[in-house]
Amino acid sequence: MYQLIVIGGGPAGLAAALKAKEEGLENILILERDKELGGILNQCIHNGFGLHYFKEELTGPEYAGRFIAQLEGTGIEVKADTMVLDITAREDGVKVVSAVNGAEGYMTLETATVVLAMGCRERTRGAISIPGARCAGVYTAGAAQHFLNMEGYMVGKRVVILGSGDIGLIMARRMTLEGAKVLACVELMPYSGGLNRNIVQCLNDYDIPLYLSHTVVDIRGKDRVEQVVVAKVGPDRKPVPGTEMVFDCDTLLLSVGLIPENELSRQANVVMDPRTNGAVVYENMETSLPGVFACGNVVHVHDLVDFVTAESQRAGAAAAAWVKNGPAASARTIELKNGAGVGYTVPQKLRLDAVDKAEIFFRVRQVYGNASIRVMDGEKQLAAFKREHMAPGEMERITLPRKLLEMAAGDTLTVEIAEA
Repeated sequence: MYQLIVIGGGPAGLAAALKAKEEGLENILILERDKELGGILNQCIHNGFGLHYFKEELTGPEYAGRFIAQLEGTGIEVKADTMVLDITAREDGVKVVSAVNGAEGYMTLETATVVLAMGCRERTRGAISIPGARCAGVYTAGAAQHFLNMEGYMVGKRVVILGSGDIGLIMARRMTLEGAKVLACVELMPYSGGLNRNIVQCLNDYDIPLYLSHTVVDIRGKDRVEQVVVAKVGPDRKPVPGTEMVFDCDTLLLSVGLIPENELSRQANVVMDPRTNGAVVYENMETSLPGVFACGNVVHVHDLVDFVTAESQRAGAAAAAWVKNGPAASARTIELKNGAGVGYTVPQKLRLDAVDKAEIFFRVRQVYGNASIRVMDGEKQLAAFKREHMAPGEMERITLPRKLLEMAAGDTLTVEIAEA
């Protein structure tokens, strides 16, 4: 029987496993469905990783490689090319993980704790219902990135990108560097969904136009995309007739959002948060299922892998503490809610006896200039944090000390934005 099974061998799973080992666990297994460890970082060959954690600029494979190298000599077992099918919890508290691979076939593995680190997947054309011909040449930005960076295939020569998420912005630059002509980046919202540095480095530096409050209303072509029709949208996000622009192109890349990969979590009856599409977690990243923890993009979509690493180390340390000391108990639990201007909070619950200070991550719903983040106990303000700029594409973080949390009269705190 294992002390810990980590599902997913990307940056989250690697960080959680290594931290649990550092905290004293001996019997750890990583299950990864791909043929090698590293997760999505293997196809992210651009730089910009590791600035917070390693204090230097690395590419995705370099960042992953550093953690993979740390596995050497630790005794952490890895099963790659292995698909996890199911997680069940027995009455005695043991978790049973069902998995399958080509070498060993179907297997049932017993463990004291589980860390869910499955990452996220891309929203597709079907999920956003783009009208038009069902022809070749429509890719998600991540699929195009895989073809280009890992398989060596050029997916198109004249490209339109729908959505201004970070992957779409980075692929605008990547396609340009490979000789393609990126005609436009089109965004439904009145603001970009990506980091500001990516807008500057990937669009502005290459004179690629960004059309805010626009969307694709038609795809034309027989065997392959020939034209994409783009129209302006109004405040209700519906296309405005008469504002159509036609782009002659052979490729449409979609960067229209990421969805945490939580089929396993739902099967295991983990309580989910409809705001994040991830699990509801406590301050130590424990889910509603005792001894099952979640971290990284499977909980909520991060913009920096350095934050994924820090969060996953917290989950790994908590799994080790669970094995050594048993479940965390608390006389009082505070629930965090999102107020005006805030999309969600992670964690959603705080056990006061288990926390010295709580780091709260969240995203805002719109772009703000001078504003303050307020922590409210009903009508009473417990804390305020000033910010000069906030945008939905960049995750925000505040730290709440235990003394402040203990001042709450009720069992619910609200995080909200107040404009100056």
